[in-house]
Amino acid sequence: MFTKKFTPVLSFLIIIAAVYYSFYVQKPSNEISKEIANSEFSVEIAMQHLKEISKEVHYTGSKNHAVVRNYIVSEIEKLGLDAQVQEQFSINKKWRAATNTKNIISRIKGSGNGKALLLLTHYDSSPHSSYGAADAGSGVVTILEGVRAFMASNKKPINDIIICISDAEELGLLGANAFVNNHPWAKDVGLVLNFEARGSGGPSYMLLETNGGNKKLIEAFHNSNATHPIGNSLMYSIYKMLPNDTDLTVFREDGNIDGFNFAFIGDHFDYHTAQDSYERMDVSSLKHQADYLMTGLNYFSNTDLTNLKAEEDFVFFDFPHYGTMYYPFSWVKILFFGCVVIFLLLLGIGFSRKKLTIKGIGRGFVPLILSLVTSGLLAHFGWKLALKSFSKYNDFLHGFTYNGYFFIAFIVAISLSISFWFYKGFFKKRTIQDLLIAPLLLWLIINGGISFYLEGASFFIIPVFVMLTILAVQVFVDNKSGTLMFYTTLMIPTLLIFSPMIKMLPVGLGLKMLFISAIFTVLMFTILIPVFQQVKFNSKLSKLFLLVAILALFKSFSMNSFTEDRKKPNSILYVLDDEKKEAFWGTYNHALDDFTKQFLGNNPIEGSYDKNTTTSKYATRIKYHQKAELKQIQNPLVNVLSDTVIGNNRKICLNVYSIRNANKIEIISKIPVKFKSFKVNETSLQKITENEYVFELQRGTVLSYYLTEENENIDIEFEVDITQNIDFDIYEAKYDLFTNPHFNIEPRTKKMMPMPFVLNDATVIKTKLKI
Repeated sequence: MFTKKFTPVLSFLIIIAAVYYSFYVQKPSNEISKEIANSEFSVEIAMQHLKEISKEVHYTGSKNHAVVRNYIVSEIEKLGLDAQVQEQFSINKKWRAATNTKNIISRIKGSGNGKALLLLTHYDSSPHSSYGAADAGSGVVTILEGVRAFMASNKKPINDIIICISDAEELGLLGANAFVNNHPWAKDVGLVLNFEARGSGGPSYMLLETNGGNKKLIEAFHNSNATHPIGNSLMYSIYKMLPNDTDLTVFREDGNIDGFNFAFIGDHFDYHTAQDSYERMDVSSLKHQADYLMTGLNYFSNTDLTNLKAEEDFVFFDFPHYGTMYYPFSWVKILFFGCVVIFLLLLGIGFSRKKLTIKGIGRGFVPLILSLVTSGLLAHFGWKLALKSFSKYNDFLHGFTYNGYFFIAFIVAISLSISFWFYKGFFKKRTIQDLLIAPLLLWLIINGGISFYLEGASFFIIPVFVMLTILAVQVFVDNKSGTLMFYTTLMIPTLLIFSPMIKMLPVGLGLKMLFISAIFTVLMFTILIPVFQQVKFNSKLSKLFLLVAILALFKSFSMNSFTEDRKKPNSILYVLDDEKKEAFWGTYNHALDDFTKQFLGNNPIEGSYDKNTTTSKYATRIKYHQKAELKQIQNPLVNVLSDTVIGNNRKICLNVYSIRNANKIEIISKIPVKFKSFKVNETSLQKITENEYVFELQRGTVLSYYLTEENENIDIEFEVDITQNIDFDIYEAKYDLFTNPHFNIEPRTKKMMPMPFVLNDATVIKTKLKI
């Protein structure tokens, strides 16, 4: 009797434990071991490096950028290696960002003559206020300490090992572009291991970059025996569809070189901010990166890297302790249609044996649809309501707030509460098999779509196999004693694989994805119907999860205020329009504060001072502006060196010179323009397509040039149609608002920080070029 009463509780505890373990096992502990062998990776040494690298902001062109570069060069030389600095002008063909880059490169000679393994990360921090501890100081120190430990083992690798710590990644992957397209070592590279970050913590995910199939790469990654491999082909498929790029993208696109990205995305609110600091770096995330590096370095430095190309793709996913599981895309439709056939057979047998009823199946759709619709709508409109009620949330441009984890917890808990609420009456009146048909059919429909349009997600067929197994037991077995624990055990692999995905999407892509977490939570709930139907206290679980949801919501509200650990992002610009002889203060903030009000007052003008302005990577525009006092700031010199007609082409040569040694020059076209050729500092922009034009604009940014030296000249040469007019606005920006003697500014409090992803704390001069 005791066992019968205790079994449902044990079953519920096993489910909770499996979900908890699915997160726990994703990354190493945060302990720092002091007593380790010299040939092992020392987190303590790596963190010492990180403390030095992230002392100051070090964006490309800044004074501390050179300090960090010199430190890295020195540390590589201490290992007995030759460290070179590749100085190369670079321009990005997609976004037309340009600068003079200084990559740090080194090479360990192997015993063989095959392709080399390249270890890649970048050392520049994001302009202009990030300390770059995670992004990508963590990658720098992982490579520095990993190479030290590897060399201390006295192992002679078969393959050469090239180290490339690139410059100007944050400006447009410019260092990687300089290496791949200009350095002779690039042609020797067979595989790249790239280390990145989009936050300051969390597990590190593996993503692939390949122009072909992933088959051999996945097999090789599995064989490298990473201790905590995290990654799946759904992420791989989504990543290929997104515009997000890393340095590794340049290797794939320009060099046809494959590789692995390793990046952690937790604590996304620190990304590119002043809070990306040594103190906030998650040690366990660094250890996770180190695990990928050391296992990958040991394996790939001794493996043939000339044979990693493949035409075939694999579906893959990680499983605790086993590693990466995979199977060919060619199995996808076979598995799906096989499940459909089994489902139809079980359906027919179930009706013939009177184990299934049309009425019961039909009513099983009611709680499923109500749970999905209610949870999805609550998450979608709940987040929209939060944005409207708390306008400051809009100032987190990447979409993840400090209380974001508690919003996720709230949505998951309320979705479970809703599901238990709608299902509780049906659990009492309907059989497991009748209730299982509706979610099983939905999972089959989802997998049908996946098998034709998103094959990388086809491991979602795993829950279908579990539900089909349970349906078979319900149809064929008359004595159901013991099924509760059997079904619970059967669910464990599914919970281990899929539970972390509920959290992953809103963390990585922003809280606008909360509705997906809600939908996925309900879908996971439906897999557990055979367990919950046998639990007598499921109505109490609805109340329990409602309580958890309320507590999570209250906790999220308690974190609404800004503190020294949760700083408020804000922005301000001083813009001087030389043509109109007017000046303005502008901010990207939705919610003003004491800092921004000192410039804008209590009644700022809504919108931008100009329609034609620079925007952020999130297309953020100026939200408020106010007229400002004109200051005597030197304009950049813009000279038209020549404007000639050759046949049907018009060739124009410009020179732009910043008298005040600004940080950035941005040229924006006010009218549509088509460029037949485009050259900056004698470097030509290459065509992306076979189109007649190198690039075309309706309007927008023609060039973003980041200055790195004093008295730097920018020479621009381009060809357009003879009938093409030129109407450019030229914005010169310098991050000197707080140091400029023309201004007396009350600084931010310790509870504030510069807003990332936008031009900030800068004096901007706008000039015009119309020819």
